Amino acid sequence: MITRDGVRLDSDLYYPPGAQPLPALLMRQPYGRAIASTLVYAHPRWYAAQGYLVVIQDVRGRGTSAGEFDLFAQEINDGLDCLHWVAQLPECDGTVGMYGFSYQGMTQLYAAANHSLILKTICPAMIAWDLYQDWAYENGAFCLQNNLGWALQLAADSAKLKGDLLCFSNLYQLTKTYNFNDPSPANPQGFQELAPDSFYHDWLSREQTDSYWQRRSPNQLWQTLDIPVLQIGGWFDPHLRGNLRLFRALKQADVRQKLVIGPWGHFPWGRRSGSQDYGETAVSGIDELQIAWFDHVLKQQSPRFSPALLEVFDLGDRQWRELDNFPEKMQSWYLQCSGLASVQTGKLSLEKINSSAIKFDSWVHDPWRPVPSLGGHASNPQGVFERGKIDDRADVVTYTSGPLLESLTVCGVPELVIKMQTDRPSFDLAVTVSQITLNAQVLPFSHGYCHSPQAEADLEIPLQATCITLAKGDRLRVSLSGASFPAYPVNPSTGQKPTHAYLGDQQVITLTIKNSPDFIACLNLPILSQLQTG
Repeated sequence: MITRDGVRLDSDLYYPPGAQPLPALLMRQPYGRAIASTLVYAHPRWYAAQGYLVVIQDVRGRGTSAGEFDLFAQEINDGLDCLHWVAQLPECDGTVGMYGFSYQGMTQLYAAANHSLILKTICPAMIAWDLYQDWAYENGAFCLQNNLGWALQLAADSAKLKGDLLCFSNLYQLTKTYNFNDPSPANPQGFQELAPDSFYHDWLSREQTDSYWQRRSPNQLWQTLDIPVLQIGGWFDPHLRGNLRLFRALKQADVRQKLVIGPWGHFPWGRRSGSQDYGETAVSGIDELQIAWFDHVLKQQSPRFSPALLEVFDLGDRQWRELDNFPEKMQSWYLQCSGLASVQTGKLSLEKINSSAIKFDSWVHDPWRPVPSLGGHASNPQGVFERGKIDDRADVVTYTSGPLLESLTVCGVPELVIKMQTDRPSFDLAVTVSQITLNAQVLPFSHGYCHSPQAEADLEIPLQATCITLAKGDRLRVSLSGASFPAYPVNPSTGQKPTHAYLGDQQVITLTIKNSPDFIACLNLPILSQLQTG
């Protein structure tokens, strides 16, 4: 097809032989259309065999499509031009649905911003509703490991498409060998030289208020929400907060929708995540669900799926739960400071501290040996890994509950409310919430991270959403540290941006939790069940 400004975009078409015009399923992606997101979805031939015209298109400047690639910038206009082109194909009946994950999920949001009557539904998976907050940054902290890895991949592919095989080889080697020990860990010199035009440099340097983000954030582009949406997310996916933000916006606008969240990282969508095997029920059934959704919306067939707005996988019971919304009730667990939480675990309790107890815990973060990231949603690999050795470090403070007297189901977005004081101009705070099993394994189920540009701050830190049933006898733990590297860059504690800091800039910092008789730090958990603890 040819866009309105004369650029050729290439597509592969799949459809049953001899069929009458059919509804079309469109995927627009930047990785070479032969891949067609088969990392997580069935091959387009399978979708076509269900009675659809399937169109897999290389976006501008990627694959064999012409033009210059500019991350997300052209997808609104190109998406609309593509919809009109697909609708006029002789194999298409004039109606289109879209599917795909990650970048392919974003192209759906951009295309839908045009409000074309051709586009009847979208099925975006693992997306950002606010590009700055849901993809590039988390609570003000740059998502280093995920962003840099993706930037290296796209830059290497761009060099290959241009025929610069030496540049491609150097970038490829960098993707395999980079260990974040560059003098500028967040912006390695080799990458600056090999890919000076990468989007990554914009993401490092542009403030949240910069119009760059507004021009590329779907929540700034949609005027109204007006077509049915099926979303897919993962508890260990770095963009889950984008799915949840879109879910809330659609619910407020009363748009027909469904959100499915499995025990998955970005990919694959199988039974295993990290060190955990969640069983056969965890294996993705998204292909069948999407076809049932498309059959209902595009072919007006009776629904063959649950009407529940939410289908979420319980990481503890290892089964699916159907809900109409996340629970509103929050249970507060208080961090009782003892002054010794960096060497002996502090107490996590449903009761507030009494006024005569010690009101602080202090620990030292040394950037020479930053606390490493492990699993979760922001590091690679993603998922659950036992972290007992990390919690044993003296630069990690921990707060642990007594054994649960009844099972407890947590479902939604946990939040840490805390007052912090430091002896440096700025600091970062990493948060991990774990289940301690009867055999003393420490298994994290939610992580969070926050960058504070001030020495003292009252923080309310939303963590990664989760759904997990903790068994009777399990214990809860909150772990805090001054770093989670290389998931996020180490804060130099000088007031300088962590993304622009050099290794030699980094300073030792003392962090202190400030409890008082009228305030005590707490972890707020959204719960589906009542509980008691010993």
